[in-house]
Order: sequence, then C-alpha cells, then structure tokens
Amino acid sequence: MRGTFLSRAIGAAALGWALAATAHAAANPFAQPSPLPFHAPQFNLIHDADFQPAIREGIRRERAEIVRIADNPAPPTFQNTLVALERSGRMLNRVLGVFNALTSANTDPTLQKVQAEEAGPLAALDNDLYLNGRLFARVKAVYAERAQLKGLPEAQALVRLYYRHFVMNGALLAPADKRHLAAINERLAQLITAFQQQLLAATDAGALVISRKSDLAGLTPGMIAAAARAARERGLPGKWVLTLQSTTQQPALAYLSNRAVRRELFEKSWTRTEHGGADDTRHTIEELAHLRALKAHLLGYPNFAAYRLQTQMAHNPAAVEHFLSQLVPPTVAAVHREARILQAQIVRDGGHFQLRPWDWEYYVNRAKASRYHLTDAEVRPYLVLDNVLQRGLFYLAHRLYGITFKERKDLPVYQKDVRVFEVYDTTGKPLGLIYFDYFHRANKSGGAWMDNFVVQSTLLGHLPVVYNVANFTPPAAGHPALISIDDAITMFHEFGHGLNSLFADEVYPSLSGTNTARDFVEFPSQFDERWALYPAVLRHYALNDRTGKPMPRALLAKILRARNFNAGYSVGEELEAAELDMQWHTVPWNAPLEQPDAFEQAALERTGLALADVPPRYRSSYFPHIWGGGYAAGYYSYLWTEMLADDAYDWFLRHGGPTRANGQRFRERILARGHTEGYWQMFRSFYGRNPRIGPLLRYHGLAAPARR
Repeated sequence: MRGTFLSRAIGAAALGWALAATAHAAANPFAQPSPLPFHAPQFNLIHDADFQPAIREGIRRERAEIVRIADNPAPPTFQNTLVALERSGRMLNRVLGVFNALTSANTDPTLQKVQAEEAGPLAALDNDLYLNGRLFARVKAVYAERAQLKGLPEAQALVRLYYRHFVMNGALLAPADKRHLAAINERLAQLITAFQQQLLAATDAGALVISRKSDLAGLTPGMIAAAARAARERGLPGKWVLTLQSTTQQPALAYLSNRAVRRELFEKSWTRTEHGGADDTRHTIEELAHLRALKAHLLGYPNFAAYRLQTQMAHNPAAVEHFLSQLVPPTVAAVHREARILQAQIVRDGGHFQLRPWDWEYYVNRAKASRYHLTDAEVRPYLVLDNVLQRGLFYLAHRLYGITFKERKDLPVYQKDVRVFEVYDTTGKPLGLIYFDYFHRANKSGGAWMDNFVVQSTLLGHLPVVYNVANFTPPAAGHPALISIDDAITMFHEFGHGLNSLFADEVYPSLSGTNTARDFVEFPSQFDERWALYPAVLRHYALNDRTGKPMPRALLAKILRARNFNAGYSVGEELEAAELDMQWHTVPWNAPLEQPDAFEQAALERTGLALADVPPRYRSSYFPHIWGGGYAAGYYSYLWTEMLADDAYDWFLRHGGPTRANGQRFRERILARGHTEGYWQMFRSFYGRNPRIGPLLRYHGLAAPARR
C-alpha cells in the first residue's frame, strides 16, 4: 500500500524524472547483454558513471526476480525454483563481472567510491535471497524430493548446493537471529571494502623514494627504468620509486646490493598498514575477525573456520591442522639449513653481520651463483614474456589438450597493455576468450589472479570469457618484457585457472568452471605451473631476446639443479601465512578483540613457525586473501592443492608425461567437471586413489626422492 500511495503522489515533475531515469537505464551498456562476440565487455562504451546506476538497477531487477520466484503460486519444482534462480540476476552479473575486475586491476577514486557505497546494498541483496522464508520453503521442498532427479547428477548437485547455501546463510534461524545475521553481513561487507581500499592506499603510499641512482646498484636496467617511470608518474622527476608488491618480500630485495636500502624497502613493506592513520588496517581486521566468529556462533559453529570448511575438500579445521602439521618439521629443518648456507655466503662476501629477512633473497641469489653458477641476469634474457605466453602456455595447452589461440585485436580492452585471445577446441569450435593484463600499475592491486567476465553455462548459452592479471615490471621503451623464472611460473599458474574455466562444460553457472571449493580450485593452477620447468616445455619458450636461440642445455640443467634451492623458505613463508589464517579464524566468538601484532607472534609460536628470518608471505595487517579476497580460513588451500597437483604431476610422469591422452583424461575428469561431483570422487576418478603428501614433499626437496 505504501508503494502505491507514493507512486501516485510523486507528481508530474517526478514522473518526468522517472521516465528520464528509465531511458538512461536502457542506454546503460550493462542493461542488455553485450553484442560483442562471447558477450565480451564493451570497454569502448563503458564509463565510470555507468557502474553505480547499473549496479542499482541490477539489484532492483534481481530483487524483483527473487520475489516472483518466492511468491510463485505453483507447487515448487526444480525448474520453477532452482533453474529460475540460476537464470536470475543476469544484469547484476554483467556489471559486477566488469566492476570487480576494474576495482582490482584498474581502479580510480570514482570506482572506489561506488565500491564503498554499494557494498551494503549488495550484502542486503544476499540477505533478501537467503533469509527469504518463502523462498527457502520452496528450496527445502525441492531438496526433500531430490530423489526424483535420479540420473541427473548435475541437477542433484545444484539442489544440494542451494540447500546448503541457504542453511549456511541463516535460513534455519529464528526471525530475530536472521535480523542479527543480516546486520552482521552488511557490516562485514563494509569492512571488507574498507580493508581493500586501506590496503591499496597504504601499499601505494609505502613505496620507497630513492634520490641517488647509486642506491639502485644491482637492479637490472629494466627495473631502474620502471622505477624512474614510477617516479615521474608521481611528479618526482629525477628520482626513482620502488613500488610495493602485495607480498612481504619485494622483488627488488633480490638485487639491491646496498644493505641499508634493502632494509628500508623491507620495512616499508612490513609496516605499510601500521602507521596509525586512515590507512592503518589493524582495527578493521580486529572487527572483521570478531564479526566472523560471531556469525559462526550464531549459525551454530564453534568458530569461523568450522563454519567455512564444511563445504571444502578438507571439511574441518582438524584435517587442515593435521595436514599443515606434517609440513612444519621438514620445512623448519630446511629453513635452518638454508640460513646456515646464506650466513656462510655473507662471510665469504666479507660481511660481518647476522642474516636478516631483508638479506635473505639477495644472498639466495649470491649463493645460487656460488653453488650452481646461476644468476638471474643469466636467465632473464631467455624469458621474453611473449615467448613464455605463446611458446610456453599456449604450446603446453596445445600439447596436452589440442587447443589453439588467435589474438583478437578488434575487441576493446580496459587498458592499453591488455591483450585478448580467442580459444579454439580441437575441432576448431570456439571455446571462449581469455584476456591477459600482466604489467604493474599504481592503481592495480598486488599479486596475480584469474576471474571471469562471463561464466560458462549451457543453460544461459554462455561461453567463458576469462582474464589473467599479474604485476610484472613493465619493459623499458623499445625493449621486450623480460621476466624471472618465478614470473613465468606465475603465468602458468593463472593460466591453469583460465583453462579450468575455458574447459567448463556445465549446464548451471553456479556449478561451472572455477566455482569450486577453495581447496580444490587451486588444483588445476598448481598443476599447470608444474610444467613451467618441464625440460621440453622450458626449452620451447626460453629463447634469447636478441638472438632467438634456445637456452643452452647447460643453463637449463643449472636451473633444474637449483630448482629446490630456497624451497624451505618458500614453503615456510606460505605455511606461516596459512597458519595465521587458521589461527585468526579459529578464535571463539566470546574471545576479546585481538591486537594483530601480538596475536600474530603468539600464533606463530603456537604452531612452531616463529622463524626469525622468514616472515610470513603476508602479514596479518596486509593479508588480502583472507580479509578481502574470499580466502578466509582457506589460505591453506594453496599448500593442500599443491599436494593434489604434485600427486597428479607424478601420475603424468609415471604415465608418459604431457601426452594428448593424459591431457584429455585430466581435462575430462578434473578441468571440465566444475562442482558437479564430490572433490575426493573427482580426484579418485583421475588417479584411482586418494591424494598423498609424499610427492609434495619430494617436489620441494623436503623428503627423499621416490624410488622408481
């Protein structure tokens, strides 16, 4: 009745405004599906001003769709309830697919303002969905009759997924508790957005300004040119700026010969979000951790990790802790061995100081040069980014899966460095599109990631449109982009996610591609990165940037011999981060608010990982995955899925290597299955047994090699 009264009272002037707003909404580039191939985003038509009205209109449309489904007078069925929900929200999905990409990879103050303002309304929409009693009654009725879907395993998987999501989002709560949960969800959404924006600003502000070129000694010419360019962009001509990446350790630390500069850069990274100003994240994460614990308690769980892990392959915190605990002793032992090697290298170089975190990566390079006669300067000329992409990633994908790639320069992009490729199956049939955005920018979040602009679904008639993002140093003008071995591995990793999405063959978008558990979704990417150092693949893409000649076999052999050098550190910093995540998310709801610095130190000591010279890969106060990236109680998944990937890679090596037959088996039983089967079931279908931790330990040199 209130809506009817107000609509009649708005008057002629307001009616004119409403008609104009309707016309504007119709002209919005997100109002209808993109007419471009594969519904690729119309970046040539999209402007910042389009996002907020499109998000609000998308919310309005989806809310109306939810009401129609919930109030349908017909008896609930799989088609009129769950399939109807799968078809809903299409405008909102279109705009958020692009908006989320840009706020991570190419943001600006306007987009950040929209992100902050719309976080609450988007969380409220989720509440409207999952806390709608009439809608849940229909979902529950379909769930009770799911046996009628016998012979339709994907439909049954969708029923289970929806029912579980509704229950996990409070559908069984009493009305007062539902209201409490809704308020918590909206506040959590605001805090997550606040954390993301604080971290981006703090990371940008934490950059190290260098006034003397001599302080850059050890950096490559490309790195120095990038630092000069970053300084010019900040209005600091004649200076150099070393921007911060998302991790604790910074790439330049491996090269800077001036120890004082190394220390200053490390401390800029370590304290980036802890200066007490508006960009200090500590109070934000204190409240985030507390509200997550409170949410879990409200839903009947002892802590947030128990709540989240019920949908994961590991299933519960005890399984995660058992897994991580198996890695601690061999990793700590390896770290101590490596520290002794690096301290000896410091002495050989004439140093009279104790190894510290800001020395570690620099002396790893020095020790590699001494032990293996291998330097990054020797390797980098053979790692031209475009060769790694087309002669590495694309070559491996063709060898394993028979697919091919063609660059599409006719499709618009959101930034001039972005490249687009169309992907074709073995029959020549298009599979989808993949975008690559590899170079660091000040307005880009740190790290590397993959996501979708368009999710595959035969129900909706959509083929996948995916993107890979990284933060590599841009090349100097007129020079090719040269990257490190670690960068090349990152490219393979994110491309593995892309393949998981490109090979999706599901009916329902909620089950498609990478819509899997956190501790399964990294399996395809970890598996793909294992091939980056496979000799036949590495030889194919490692060509000298000037001569085009392949990497000498002697250099290739040195790389392979040195592969596990520093593995203790690499696993250690990741293991520390995984344990920090689990410790934060196993705090009970009634515990006092935890001060991040003290909590972090105590957590590392409790888990036997208080390693003085090995800081966590992400400190609590700048841990984007768990506070702003969906990996809360899930960062362990990187190591867990390394177990799956190394076991699968070991299977390939035992069965003939990267052959088409082996690739097809992996594609059909893992990459193309999405969330249509249980995760243990999928792995057993591929391998024939459950995963084992042995190959992971051997791959990192933390255990004796397997007998063959």
